[in-house]
Amino acid sequence: MAVVLPADLNIKILELKKWMHEKWGCKVGLKSPAHITLIPPFWMEENLEDPLKNDISDLSSRFTPFEISTNNFSCFKPRTIFIEPVLTAPLKNLKKETDQFFKMHAQYGAKIDTRAFHPHITIATRDLRKSAFAEAWPHFEKQTFEHTFIADAISLLRHNGHTWDVVHTASFKKDSE
Repeated sequence: MAVVLPADLNIKILELKKWMHEKWGCKVGLKSPAHITLIPPFWMEENLEDPLKNDISDLSSRFTPFEISTNNFSCFKPRTIFIEPVLTAPLKNLKKETDQFFKMHAQYGAKIDTRAFHPHITIATRDLRKSAFAEAWPHFEKQTFEHTFIADAISLLRHNGHTWDVVHTASFKKDSE
């Protein structure tokens, strides 16, 4: 479950991911659209996908669109480089309510992360060698990446064996609804 970024921002972030691939061979970041993870990957019975899509649509109707701004680059040393979204009250609430939803719907098998929510938009991760991180991080740490977008939906992603596909997007309610 994730907030998938708009196409224009995904293109900009894809260029950064491609640069990491060309320079240091990082492929993992290229396997998903730019997103902010709400619920980490989990295994689920295939026959539960349609009910989950319906439930996600119900969940998303509790929210109204809100602004997310990025605050440059950050990292989880020694293997992950990411763009850091500003952790606002609406984003915290979205995460909290999504966690609560999956706690109440244990049949889907999602694991709720017990660590503090640290939203991030991954550029490079698991396949970034420690030595490459030491070279790549100085490149990013002084750069700016300040963009704002409207979060107006949550998406369900499914791994197809190679990459992550968005299989369902559930829009937030509009103010006029």
